[in-house]
Amino acid sequence: MEEVKPKILVVDDEESLREFLEIMLKREGYDITTAENGEVALKHLAKTSYDVVITDLQMPKVHGMQVLSKAKEMDPELVVIVITAFGSTESAVEAMKLGAYDYITKPFKIDEIKLIIKKALEKRILSRENILLKKELGSKYNFGNLVGSAASMLKIYDLIQRVCETKTNVLITGESGTGKELVAKAVHYNGLLKDKPFVTVNCGAIPENLIESELFGHKKGSFTGAIADKLGLFEVANGGTIFLDEIGEIPLQTQVKLLRVLQEKTFKRVGSTEDITVNIRIMAATNKDLMQEVTQGRFREDLYYRLNVIHIQLPPLREKREDIPILAQHFLEKYNKQLDKDIKKISKEAMDALISYDYPGNVRELENIIERTVSLERGAAILPESLPPAIFHPAAAFIRRGGNSEQMITMDGVKLEEIVGNLEKDLIEKALKKAGGVKKKAAKLLGISFRSIRYRLEKYGMD
Repeated sequence: MEEVKPKILVVDDEESLREFLEIMLKREGYDITTAENGEVALKHLAKTSYDVVITDLQMPKVHGMQVLSKAKEMDPELVVIVITAFGSTESAVEAMKLGAYDYITKPFKIDEIKLIIKKALEKRILSRENILLKKELGSKYNFGNLVGSAASMLKIYDLIQRVCETKTNVLITGESGTGKELVAKAVHYNGLLKDKPFVTVNCGAIPENLIESELFGHKKGSFTGAIADKLGLFEVANGGTIFLDEIGEIPLQTQVKLLRVLQEKTFKRVGSTEDITVNIRIMAATNKDLMQEVTQGRFREDLYYRLNVIHIQLPPLREKREDIPILAQHFLEKYNKQLDKDIKKISKEAMDALISYDYPGNVRELENIIERTVSLERGAAILPESLPPAIFHPAAAFIRRGGNSEQMITMDGVKLEEIVGNLEKDLIEKALKKAGGVKKKAAKLLGISFRSIRYRLEKYGMD
């Protein structure tokens, strides 16, 4: 599918500046429309939906302020950046009051305008996502997305129902892949804050030196690279919910600031002395034992108790095997639709194998298995041979995950050739996938000769 380019409307009566911005922004991969004055700009806005408008203020016929005002009237979420002459800060402040996202002073630096546009588009995307999520309230994030009828899940549904009626902070724990974010969304989108923002932050994916800036924002010039003011995610989520996934990864220094937000509902941007007040619900999730992290001095005890007002513990899939058939059927229907397939059922033998497997990756792993199987299956039913080898040979999978091979050898013994063969097949399959099906490249990835990979492909019937 062809990628949709962000649409930007550039409005300026100065032809050279207009052409410069058009060339520069096209090189950045944007779809650019230009207008030589405010009157032409308004005609474009009436016909086309844009992501960003960059407009000069001092123009004949229709002033830039009118362009800004009309643009925001047509689309309140539209991001408008105004261009002002050097020293015209009063006009810029007035524009910001009317809803402009930011302003650029002539003459401007290319890197500065690129960054401002990048941040503006991030804001636009976030706004659109929140609008889409609100439209999906009735279907996507109801309890129907939390599939399962095991006794442990029924208790969780009951707890979610009760939590929905409050604005209390929630701590969600469980192994990776158990559906912690789904629970957070179920609480938010069925609760008192359902019409407010829901912002997800993966704390483990943000570098330690940037996490404060991402959460709380920063002032221009507060550190190297801070060439513009940045809105923090707590401000973006104000009035709604912020979901802090992998909360156990937050460094101790940032934990102090987070504690202050929980206690006083205020924080400061990096490089600022001004207090910002927010009214926000915090939901946090982790696959770590936070109490153990507290004991070992890696997590603040006071923060732990502030987050852990209501605790939802999600069980691993291996502890609720009765849910595997329900989940597998749910994912079969989902990927039949997405991949335009019509697979009627999962055969009894395949289902038995799915139920027997331990799922170190939990529900997420089961979903990945069904997606892979549906995409490869050509018949009307999912058969055992369509499932990944690890389902039938968990011992090989156990070794790949770093398990100790001594633990596998029981008094009944093991079938060494079978385990090694299945591991070899699995590695060849992965190498071929990574090499785009090119055998020579796959052989190189595996550190074997082309002749050797051909022999193995014939041996395992993979050629």
